Amino acid sequence: MLVDKVQEVFNEPGCATNQDKSAKERKKGCTKSLKPGAAAGGCAFDGAKIALQPIADAAHLVHGPIACEGNSWDNRGSKSSHSQLYRTGFTTDLSELDVIHGAEKKLFKAIKEIVLKYDPPAVFVYQTCVPALIGDDIEAVCKFAADKLGKPIIPVNAPGFVGSKNLGNKLGGETLLDHVIGTREPEYTTPYDINIIGEYNLAGEFWQVKPLLDKMGVRILSMISGDGKYNEVASAHRAKVNMLVCSQALVNVARKMEERYGIPYFEGSFYGVSDMSDTLRNIAKLLVGRGAPNDLIARTETIITEEEARAWRRLAPYKDRLTGKRVLLFTGGVKSWSMVTALEGAGLEIIGTSVKKSTKEDKERLKKIKGEEFHMWEDLKPRDIAAMLRDAKADIMLSGGRSQFIALKAKVPWLDVNQERHVAFAGYEGIVALVEEIDKTLSNPIWRQVRLPAPWDAPAPALGETAAE
Repeated sequence: MLVDKVQEVFNEPGCATNQDKSAKERKKGCTKSLKPGAAAGGCAFDGAKIALQPIADAAHLVHGPIACEGNSWDNRGSKSSHSQLYRTGFTTDLSELDVIHGAEKKLFKAIKEIVLKYDPPAVFVYQTCVPALIGDDIEAVCKFAADKLGKPIIPVNAPGFVGSKNLGNKLGGETLLDHVIGTREPEYTTPYDINIIGEYNLAGEFWQVKPLLDKMGVRILSMISGDGKYNEVASAHRAKVNMLVCSQALVNVARKMEERYGIPYFEGSFYGVSDMSDTLRNIAKLLVGRGAPNDLIARTETIITEEEARAWRRLAPYKDRLTGKRVLLFTGGVKSWSMVTALEGAGLEIIGTSVKKSTKEDKERLKKIKGEEFHMWEDLKPRDIAAMLRDAKADIMLSGGRSQFIALKAKVPWLDVNQERHVAFAGYEGIVALVEEIDKTLSNPIWRQVRLPAPWDAPAPALGETAAE
């Protein structure tokens, strides 16, 4: 039942919020109702689709009104190196008549059409608010379709009204645990097999990390879910180690895989020179602990030494121009701490960062890096962000697209570092790209122009003088 699954996700012991609760409070779950507008960042359906759609060779069918698919289509810049089927929008396009008569037959017909026309390895079927309210049983339809068509048809039961985008991320992860992971065996295994969990290959940035893992000899058994393949995700239970990139979204997947299959996991970051190096070391150390040859550690250290030297050499030309420039970082999750170290390595000064989507471990890392007095905000209203930009005299703001207009109204340079970005910032290559983008943004002559008074606001020339004088 959906209610039981939501409660199970709320009770997730790996969640940092739950770790601070008593046993009695944990049983209540996160039952506090959202204020109007608080879910503007996305509903549960949106979160589930974000988590699963980067499995690129599968078909993703939205059972609901066309706006649910239209509003969520391609809203993240996840890239694929193989199939592009994930970018095709499939929907049952429910109408008023479907609401009256039910749409289960229409759903089966849509699944059958997709299978016959595209022959994907699997079809994910997303429940939305309208069919959930009228009682369409997508799980029964998916089971019937799977038996008839001989394909995995995966029900994703995360209608928008059950909660926020983050809850939907976790429900998407639960779908993989219940219906996908462990359903296939890989063709072969090696002592170097790992899964990457919570990495979405935004702007293709994981392609800047994969060559390093290839050089180490590490094999990515599955990506969950950026640049993912369905059959690889289905065989993910045979990996030796799991790396968790975004624990806020998919910690339940990593913890339950450790519980069910004995796969240890760690949380790491691909952002910044030192954090990238620490991640490679952790992967090597855990793999050796699970039976990989000991020379993996020495090979990894050689790669780190070469890549760090190359990265610092490429960053050096920017340091003189950027030293002392003040940055307001308004993001969350792993970027709340990993980008701090990345940017300070280039000489930038971080005046504060948001931690709204960060875990307890993220916040502790940030305190360790910057000290207890460093400015961290759980939630900041737009007018407070504007005040911060004004009072702290920030030179640039790094955030997501939803807060860009605050910076633009304050006439402060802004750079997108969230999911809509088009530049890859991961790995040693990514930190150089990030610093280059900051330098270009700060150097843009438009900021000098917008800060000048408008011609009609400029002081009138004194009597006997011309405007040119």
